[in-house]
Amino acid sequence: MDGARSPEQAPGQSAAEYPGQPAELFPEQLPDLFPQLFGEPSRQPSRQPSLGQPPGPSLGQAQRQRAEPAPGVVLLPDWLSPAEQREMVAACREWARPPAGMRTVRLPRGGVMSVRMVCLGWHWYPYGYARTVVDGDGAPVKPFPPELVELARRALADAYGTTAGGTGEREIVGAAGYAPDVAVINHYPHGAKMGLHRDREERVDAPVVSLSLGDTCVFRLGNTETRTRPWTDLELRSGDLLVFGGPARFAYHGVVRTLPGTADPGLGLVGRLNLTLRQSGLG
Repeated sequence: MDGARSPEQAPGQSAAEYPGQPAELFPEQLPDLFPQLFGEPSRQPSRQPSLGQPPGPSLGQAQRQRAEPAPGVVLLPDWLSPAEQREMVAACREWARPPAGMRTVRLPRGGVMSVRMVCLGWHWYPYGYARTVVDGDGAPVKPFPPELVELARRALADAYGTTAGGTGEREIVGAAGYAPDVAVINHYPHGAKMGLHRDREERVDAPVVSLSLGDTCVFRLGNTETRTRPWTDLELRSGDLLVFGGPARFAYHGVVRTLPGTADPGLGLVGRLNLTLRQSGLG
């Protein structure tokens, strides 16, 4: 049986697994916290992400190889160039500003997530979607930028394309005609982690596109049945692209730990940023 929903909540995953509703939070004043969250802004010129440029290896890193750790899961190392990474961090810094800015997320049972979050397109909260920040300042969520639509589609084409041994977009449910409309952006300060969970609030099973910026992390890719083994631990570095769809779309996954100080200082980022781009199916 589904739990009661907020009047503005878009139907998503059943709330039976997570009884209760999110507690109201007093939004924090974020501008003074930006140096702690992101470090000092990069001195590089700010531009929109260069979606047409081919990706290149990150500075100071040896070339790493494409990996497919499970059916439907593709890891493309160094997919974002150093310039694209700087531009994305700058964009995240703007998206994090209030109103509808970066917030702390309180779970229905009273726990507080160690990551901080801001959303675009639709606002995610435990455990549904809304058009306003129902667990924060109540402001309308910021729009989902068209640049991210193109970036996500390019990511799927590179991950599932028929070249380089890819599976092929037509063989992955929801890859063809991908129409992402949600970005969930998590900031991991030093010591933050993310427990194993499944992304089940969407009404469609289109793939999830995940981009890493800043500190390296240990990402745990589990199975689709339980939070227990078997699982595979992956190292995700700044600029890496991880796509999971098809049989792995609803696999449990999380972040075991980050490796503080591994980010390129030129990013102007303290900790790790993760952008997940999704198609909600909410219309």
